[in-house]
Amino acid sequence: MKRFIQGSDRTQGILLPEQLDDYVAEENTVRVIDVFVDELDLATLGFAGVAPANTGRPAYHPGDLLKIYIYGYLNRIQSSRRLEREAQRNIELMWLTGRLTPDFKTIANFRKDNGTGIRNVCRQFVLLCRNLDLFTQQLVAIDGSKFKAVNNRDRNFTKAKVQARMQQIEVSIERYLSMLDTADRTEPAEAPAKAARLQDKITLLKEKMQHLKEVEVRLQDAPDQQISLTDPDARSMATSGRGTGMVGYNVQTAVDTTYHLIVAHEVTNIGNDRSQLANMSEQARKATGIEKLAVVADRGYFSGEEVLACDQAGITAYVPKPLTSGAKADGRFGKQDFVYMPDRDEYRCPAGHPMTRRFATVEHGLTLNAYATPECRRCLLKPQCTTGPERRIKRWEHEAVIDAMQERLSKAPDQMRLRRQTVEHPFGTLKAWMGATHFLTKTLDRVSTEMSLHVLAYNFKRLLSILGTELMMKLAKA
Repeated sequence: MKRFIQGSDRTQGILLPEQLDDYVAEENTVRVIDVFVDELDLATLGFAGVAPANTGRPAYHPGDLLKIYIYGYLNRIQSSRRLEREAQRNIELMWLTGRLTPDFKTIANFRKDNGTGIRNVCRQFVLLCRNLDLFTQQLVAIDGSKFKAVNNRDRNFTKAKVQARMQQIEVSIERYLSMLDTADRTEPAEAPAKAARLQDKITLLKEKMQHLKEVEVRLQDAPDQQISLTDPDARSMATSGRGTGMVGYNVQTAVDTTYHLIVAHEVTNIGNDRSQLANMSEQARKATGIEKLAVVADRGYFSGEEVLACDQAGITAYVPKPLTSGAKADGRFGKQDFVYMPDRDEYRCPAGHPMTRRFATVEHGLTLNAYATPECRRCLLKPQCTTGPERRIKRWEHEAVIDAMQERLSKAPDQMRLRRQTVEHPFGTLKAWMGATHFLTKTLDRVSTEMSLHVLAYNFKRLLSILGTELMMKLAKA
């Protein structure tokens, strides 16, 4: 073994024992975690057990358990059992906790019982970033992504799924009964044994059928006509792939466009983003302290009511309007081919005829004004416009807010590219850290706590790369 760097002998005695602090470099991340948690007012943030009980066995301080979790999520160790093992062998964790070795149940219970405190710590870290004047640009990007829950797809039921599975079972039962008849006719010697096996399969299928019938009854009482057996709050959601989906949660984030810090987040079990724009925008404004905030989101967030709510709150929204015209899909003129003239409150059709307001109607709670022209009957372009007697254009009473937003987007074409390069990268990073299983906990409240730990770890690592270890420790103490 000559000409190689040699390690020390395991049996060699040490005259002066080394300190544990010698194994942790001055720029190590655990020193920042230690300073950050020590400066927190855990009682005010909502952690239980900050004041020790006068009797009974002494408990672990919440600060020590919080340090374990922050270290674990920074290093992709989310499991309480793995954290238990790391506390017994990891020198950095030994230094961070003073050689404490809580068992996995204690670690798991801390996360379960202190959800409010953990979520407040995540907000407190965003407040630290705000106090450092990191949110200087008045623009945040909003997006949502689906994360897998613990619940398997086979343990999630909707009315359509139950009907499909019951039909499959009926087909299987018919096939086994046919196989029984065939065995009786062609294989008399082996028929009894084979019949017993087939009868067992038929019995099992009938039990499954009975279970599905019970689930079908429960579905009628479910508010959203959906049941998940493992995680009752998880929901079946469509994903970007055609015909694909997952059982999980829809995580919403608002990301700062300057340093890509997650300023606000929320876990929902609603499968679409249409009702989230105003909510996430308001959360982002409170977190950053920017009154004249601008937000950018993709087409999935477009909703007239949501855009109006942002406008009334003083938030400037950039959301492209989806092109969903049925007439355009059929090769006829779409609504975008009709020009609205606000000074006259009229539309001008592709043939140049004015379309005046005829009547008002209410659809899905929205007041719509209908516009039409009597020239449709003798217009040469009618086959390209409508299949009915006349073409009608409906306009929402607050459509001017949508028009103003579309005009802003046309003047700022780079906004959507900025949104994509800002908000999609954090989701990719978080999913890579979480692994294929994504969430480890069940129910919406606990999943929200778990997501807060992931967001805290992400922001923690981002700030470390921006400021450096030494400067971050100084600012955390200040």
